[in-house]
Amino acid sequence: MHVSLYISDLVQTISFYNLFFGKAPEKIRKGYVKYVLDEPSLIISFIENPARVKQNFGHLGFQVETIDELNSRLAQAQKTGLITREEVGTNCCYAKQDKFWVTDPDKVQWEVYYFHEDAEFNDPHYEIKAEAACCVAPSDEKQKTEFKNLAVSAMETTNGPACC
Repeated sequence: MHVSLYISDLVQTISFYNLFFGKAPEKIRKGYVKYVLDEPSLIISFIENPARVKQNFGHLGFQVETIDELNSRLAQAQKTGLITREEVGTNCCYAKQDKFWVTDPDKVQWEVYYFHEDAEFNDPHYEIKAEAACCVAPSDEKQKTEFKNLAVSAMETTNGPACC
C-alpha cells in the first residue's frame, strides 16, 4: 500500500516519523520524504505543502498480528513520548481491540491495534462527537435512511446478505 500526505513542516515530520516508525526515511528531497516499511507493508510519502494540509479525513492505522507485537510497539512509543492515548479491551468499529494512538505534527492520528474478535456494538464513548473520537457515524436521519436503503439495495443485488 502507498499513502501520500501533505505536511506543514518537513523537519518536524521527519523527527516524528523516525521515532514512530523506528527507522530513517528511504528518501529525502526538498519538501519531500518517503518511508518504506516492511511491517506493516507500507510506502508512505510526505509532501511539504502547508496550504493543502487537512486534518478531518479520519485517521490512519495498522493492525499488528500479536499482543506481544502491540506491547513492543507500545513500549517503544511510550519511551519516545509519542502516545496520546491507550485503550484496552475496547469495542471500536464493531471489533474488540487493544490499541494505542499517536498524533503527528499536523494532527494526523495513527492507531496501532490488535484485533481480538468481532463485536456487535461500539463502546458508548465512540458515539460522542468529540474531535478525538474514532469511528463516529453520522447522526443525521437522512444519512441513516440513505445507508439503510443502500444496505437493502446491496442485499437485493447480491441475492443474499450484504457483506461488511
